Amino acid sequence: MKIRACGETMVSFCPKKSALFVSLVWFFLLLCFFNMKCPQHNRNFSYPVPRPQRLENAEERFLLDSTAWPETPSLSALLSLDQTTDPAHSSFTILPEKGGRQWHVGDQLEVMIKMYDFQGRPKKFGGDFLLARLHNQSLGAGVAGQVLDHLNGSYSAVFPLLWEGIAQVEVILVHPSEAVTVLQRLTNEKPYTVYFKSVFSSDSVSESTVCNVFLHPSEQPLCNYTDLNTGEPWFCYKPKKLSCDARINHSKGGINKKLKAKEDMLLQSGVNMKVSIHSSGLASVNVLPKLKGQPEVKSSSMKSEPSGYYYKDVWRALDGTTIHQFNTSVDISKCLKGKVIHLYGDSTIRQWFEYLTAALPDLKEFNLHSLRQVGPFLALDYPNNIMVTFRCHGPPLRFTNVLANELHYIANELDGLAGGTNTVVVFGIWSHFSTFPIKMYIRRLQNIRRAVVRLLTRAPGTLVVIRTANPKALNLYETLTNSDWYSLQHDKVLRAIFKGLNVRLVDAWEMVLAHHLPHSLHPQPPIIKNMINVFLSYICPQKSS
Repeated sequence: MKIRACGETMVSFCPKKSALFVSLVWFFLLLCFFNMKCPQHNRNFSYPVPRPQRLENAEERFLLDSTAWPETPSLSALLSLDQTTDPAHSSFTILPEKGGRQWHVGDQLEVMIKMYDFQGRPKKFGGDFLLARLHNQSLGAGVAGQVLDHLNGSYSAVFPLLWEGIAQVEVILVHPSEAVTVLQRLTNEKPYTVYFKSVFSSDSVSESTVCNVFLHPSEQPLCNYTDLNTGEPWFCYKPKKLSCDARINHSKGGINKKLKAKEDMLLQSGVNMKVSIHSSGLASVNVLPKLKGQPEVKSSSMKSEPSGYYYKDVWRALDGTTIHQFNTSVDISKCLKGKVIHLYGDSTIRQWFEYLTAALPDLKEFNLHSLRQVGPFLALDYPNNIMVTFRCHGPPLRFTNVLANELHYIANELDGLAGGTNTVVVFGIWSHFSTFPIKMYIRRLQNIRRAVVRLLTRAPGTLVVIRTANPKALNLYETLTNSDWYSLQHDKVLRAIFKGLNVRLVDAWEMVLAHHLPHSLHPQPPIIKNMINVFLSYICPQKSS
């Protein structure tokens, strides 16, 4: 081998640099081995596992911070209702407009809320879960307010004034801060609040075992049904006589009621759960027309505007989107002509399938012999070349008797779509995750987001629409399994994870909160109609007459 001096430009061999050179060669070969960019094979670049994991961990910390709740009190064994938040003693006050002037459209209305306990003593800390809305039922008008916790027992509710006439303030205590302490504990404790079951069957032998996202392997052998593509974990205790391959279905098993002594008194309907707070003075204002040339008054307290509001019972978006009214089957058919609509999620998405099949006489459901709660469903409109499908999301799922081979994860379903300008994807996934730590929900949405990115990359014309969570009626059972407090955390996470992607939201949270109808897990038909109008306006931004 020809040896040149180490100081020369062309170096074939240099003792001081040879070790470094060999190391670099080996490093380069290792990169190729781990499927990184290798020029001679033209492989696509991808990072080793640790870097994406670090990024996801950082994102998880950011998302957890975004859902952080003000510190709530620890509860002692001597818990007394007298020392907890009482909506009957609490009140709100409408703050006067600056300069004592009258209210006009475009102004901001601010309300001060003072919380007291059952003995009438002012609360000294925050953490209560409050909802607020401004409404006028005779006008069919309503808008959600933004509640701000001052961490000292007082709160502000801020509303934009969007219509002329009376605007009535309503403030609701969903949960006292002490109840939030209980809810936080329940989601993080193992075993989790809800458990599930699967039936295993072969020939004449049948067994049922407990299933969940986590089970203690020390108690008995496990069947591991973790999804190979997404990594979503799921386990069942192995049946004594049958193999893991003999699993035939999935069902909700029951609830592990884990309330400690006296904690149920913190979750009493009509006492301290979903109870309206009265006003210490006037509960409404009269809003005059917008002043000409008068700029809108922006509150320093309001961090963001509502996504929309109702007027004459019609939802109007505040982000510039024109919401068209699709009042007839002809209107809907024209919009959906030639479209394939895939609906994924829980029963609140199933409502959309049921609405569309009821609204379109030519959209005929094909009988797949599926259970009505579970699906899957398929509907076809041959004259207009419309197809609508529904499939429930994968576990955890509190449905009854879902066939094991019908447990499909949304991310996998999206990966199976070709997509395109005539494809519309809708999903809503939130309610069935309420009994688990928020980290599990974050992981599920991260998987779905990656699948959405892949879909939009290969088929940029695909429309992706996401339905958010919504408030509901609450009793003790519903609170333990699906409290509005859980739903609010999920709503925050969902919005943060999909922020910046080319997807559209149907803001079910505000559309239910702003409406005069009672809160319900499955919103009533007038609200669903408005949701569908928003959805169809995304598909057909230029509605044909």
